[in-house]
Amino acid sequence: MRILKPVVIVFFLTLLSNAYSQKVNREKGIQIIPKPKQLVLKQGNFQFSATTKFVVSDDAQKEIATVLINKFGSAAGFRPEISNKIPKSNYVQFKVDATLKNEAYLLAVNKENITITAKGNAGFIYGLESIRQLLPESIESKSRIKPVKWEIPTLTITDEPRFQWRGLMLDLSCHFFDKNYILETIDRLAMLKMNVLHLHLVDDQGWRIEIKKYPKLTEVGAWRVDQENAPWNARQLTNPDEKGTYGGFLTQKELKEIVKYAATKNIEIIPEIEMPAHVSSAIAAYPELACFNQRIGVPSGGLWPITDIYCAGKETTFEFLQNVIEEVIEIFPSKYIHIGGDEATKTNWDKCPNCQKRMKDNGLKDAHELQSYFVKRMEQYINSKGKKIIGWDEILEGGLAPEATVMSWRGTVGGIEAAKQGHDVIMSPESPCYFNFYQGPQNEEPLAFDAFNPLSKVYAFDPVVDTMTPQEASHVLGGQANLWAEYITTPEASEYMIFPRLAALSEVLWSTKENRDWNNFTSRLPSLLQRYDYLGINYAKSAYLVTSSAVADLDKKVINVTLKNEFPNSDIRYVLGDKNTDDKAIKYTKPIAVKETTILKASLFQNNKPVGRIFTDTIVFHKAVGHKVNYVTPYNDSYKGDGPLGMVNTIRGSKNFHDGQWQAWLVKDMEIVIDLEKEQNIGKVSVGTLESQGAGIYFPIQVTILVSKDGTNYKEAGKILRPFAVNVNSELKDFKINFEKQEVRFVKVIATNLKKSPTGSSSWLFVDEIVVD
Repeated sequence: MRILKPVVIVFFLTLLSNAYSQKVNREKGIQIIPKPKQLVLKQGNFQFSATTKFVVSDDAQKEIATVLINKFGSAAGFRPEISNKIPKSNYVQFKVDATLKNEAYLLAVNKENITITAKGNAGFIYGLESIRQLLPESIESKSRIKPVKWEIPTLTITDEPRFQWRGLMLDLSCHFFDKNYILETIDRLAMLKMNVLHLHLVDDQGWRIEIKKYPKLTEVGAWRVDQENAPWNARQLTNPDEKGTYGGFLTQKELKEIVKYAATKNIEIIPEIEMPAHVSSAIAAYPELACFNQRIGVPSGGLWPITDIYCAGKETTFEFLQNVIEEVIEIFPSKYIHIGGDEATKTNWDKCPNCQKRMKDNGLKDAHELQSYFVKRMEQYINSKGKKIIGWDEILEGGLAPEATVMSWRGTVGGIEAAKQGHDVIMSPESPCYFNFYQGPQNEEPLAFDAFNPLSKVYAFDPVVDTMTPQEASHVLGGQANLWAEYITTPEASEYMIFPRLAALSEVLWSTKENRDWNNFTSRLPSLLQRYDYLGINYAKSAYLVTSSAVADLDKKVINVTLKNEFPNSDIRYVLGDKNTDDKAIKYTKPIAVKETTILKASLFQNNKPVGRIFTDTIVFHKAVGHKVNYVTPYNDSYKGDGPLGMVNTIRGSKNFHDGQWQAWLVKDMEIVIDLEKEQNIGKVSVGTLESQGAGIYFPIQVTILVSKDGTNYKEAGKILRPFAVNVNSELKDFKINFEKQEVRFVKVIATNLKKSPTGSSSWLFVDEIVVD
């Protein structure tokens, strides 16, 4: 028996270790999102060059190949040629296999050539998108980058989607977005192997599709009075005689161009034509569509309740809608038409003679059944044109139309019920699929709807609910993100809300459940974000932000601060005081105990360097901390903050008024008395407040400070007057009152509530942390 010498053993172990290390590094280099179903990595690389050929057999394949060829032209400075003949080597071939599923593809890469095998164009598009993500990120550059090795690893990928519906909805009504932005969005959907773009073309605030038979829909309905300087939900009622100047619409020609372009990316455009509610823009154009022919203006902002809806009792309403659908069908070859069906307040139907007659003639017992009649009648007409309807989950009320597909947005309950009834379902629950919700800490984010859907929450979503039977699960077509645009006024703002959350959703909808792993996804995400940088996409970096939570131990006069962000095993470091985070920052491992006034700064670190925005919080231990507070006017039960000592616990409320720190008063003024327990020398009081006019929260119009030695006899120390002013943003403000220093024991603070908003609704007053020094 031969015995290997130790030096030989060490040599072989070194080789094995190097080989394993190279394999691990190569695997880490595979950054494709969404993650392929199966991938086998091999040794070696295929290198693209000026002599590489793309071998295609028809014009559609040529168009698909041209997308990547154009990228080489911009970033690499060479353009591979297209051919219909297979050379000896150095080529990319499109190969048809009719036995594969519609969107499946096989990608085989060796040192000599690449083969993409698919049933048709969809598979070729997705195979090429995977090649694109295997190439260096700089392939996305719009100018030449050098020196770069334009190579990808040798491997085989077997891939197909888990769900057939992988969608995004763009709301064009609350704020209008033009053709160019929609075309850009289509490109970005294709990059993530998404295949549905749902266009919300009709809503109260704007009619966005040209209908030639009814020109007033865009002459009147597409334009509203410009109140963009006021909060969305605090805008004035529009006078129907005042001409609208803010808005826009898409012509039929533009929409046909969008549909045609989307088809080259395997993306189906689904039009949404709302009915019977969310149609104020149509009624503003044609008042006779309403129950009482009432003249209204196109609303400039939020509207609730939605009472101006189509009259279900007039035959002319259905004639109008059928004529509209006729023109919509000519533009959109999609299998589906979305008819909305949500949030209809039916009070006018209860009073309308025409609607009451319709109910009596058809044996309908209530307005819910009348809405069901409305939806079923429109479904029957749309079905007669070879199309199917989709509706929001409210279409379940009063009985579901026979062949309707339900888009479940109020959670998943509607989807579950529809699936039990044998109907197809698209899961789009507002948590976590509404991308108009905040994705990071509100203090650091642009204005959004007051709820929270961070990246990790989107990634944890699954369209199939655990309680579903296999039969019910078979009716789940997939899922969709919805971007409502109440607070989104520009393409850049829209991009910020979509990306990178759409990347997380793309993996949810494409990849197998077994293949999904948050840690692995976050390791691949930086490569995609680098591509977005080259493409000029204004994506959110919210997931990288450091956030804090704090617990006050007022007996010990200590605040314990916890730091975190969305990524696992994050390297978070912090400093206390005036230091910079790159100056001997301390690695965060446990809650930080703060016992005195200090500034806390923290950041996520990568490669020993801070990345993203610096988290900064000032914790103030002032003279009132932990002392008794007497609430002369009690706070509202809905907003109790951190209890009786919440106003003096050093922990500040954020722009998220549901964060558990704010105390609030509805209509009433706030009046509290702080007992410092002994006379102390003070000369300044600061009152922390929040304003979010869209949510009905307003700054106080006056803050008054009174002081006393005995708790009975008070004298005014100072006050601030602040008349109401329109404020479109959510804002934190400290009302600071300085006065001559004096020895006092009791501090009375009165904050005067606005009481009634400009729209006539009751106003909230939110206060947190009264600082006494």
